[in-house]
Amino acid sequence: MRLLTLRTETGTTAVRQDGATLTEIDGFADVGALLRDPAWEAIAAAASGATHPLEGADLDAVVPAPGKIICVGHNYRNHIKEMGRDVPEHPTLFAKYAECLIGPNDDLALPQESDTVDWEAELAVIIGKTGRRISEADAPDHIAGYAVLNDVSMRDYQFRTIQWLQGKTWEKSTPFGPALVTKDEFSGGLMTSAVDGEIQQQTPTNDVVFTPEFLVSYISTIITLNPGDVIATGTPGGVGHAQDPKRYLQEGQLLVTSIEGLGQLSNRVVKEA
Repeated sequence: MRLLTLRTETGTTAVRQDGATLTEIDGFADVGALLRDPAWEAIAAAASGATHPLEGADLDAVVPAPGKIICVGHNYRNHIKEMGRDVPEHPTLFAKYAECLIGPNDDLALPQESDTVDWEAELAVIIGKTGRRISEADAPDHIAGYAVLNDVSMRDYQFRTIQWLQGKTWEKSTPFGPALVTKDEFSGGLMTSAVDGEIQQQTPTNDVVFTPEFLVSYISTIITLNPGDVIATGTPGGVGHAQDPKRYLQEGQLLVTSIEGLGQLSNRVVKEA
């Protein structure tokens, strides 16, 4: 099942995608709100609200306001190598905030303060069931599904200090979506980012140091995970900052981020108003 958050003239609504048709899930303003109902899966499957064409749909971030967005650094070996780091013994964690999220087709604004804006394709895990100290074996029961995310990074701010947060959570900088694909329909796929059609990153999502199940277990040891929370599981090699010469996003470029089986984000780079 594929679940999306649709913008309408009267606000947003959670919808189910069936081919080229979106069906409203009445009573739920977005996918995050839907996930907070323990019966979310049955409710979504049975939904029979108003319908909309997928083509031309104005989509919001699939979960527009997660309670937590926890990101993982240095989780793909080819990215660890290109950044000159050692394979970590434990996950490297940092946070984003909901204000950073944009829809899968929204414009991506270059901030006035940074000219080192970089791409980072990522597989996002979306939590569907509350848990604390979840075992790795039980982690799949707590995963609602997966989506595509790009952890767009302002490298100059990121490396001002040894803490990365200030380069990672700029307002309206992180495309997320297009859909939550339930875990029964996704077992991994090729993840790609491209700038103006030129492939920059291309790596299978399972080529990781720490699996999604391990990350759910590890993070839930620290803090309770709730429905709608998001774990961004890291980016593979091919980021602009590691190239020679370094490459960063420029006004007018098109950043496309895709994962086989999940869909794609397509974001035009514009100057911040």
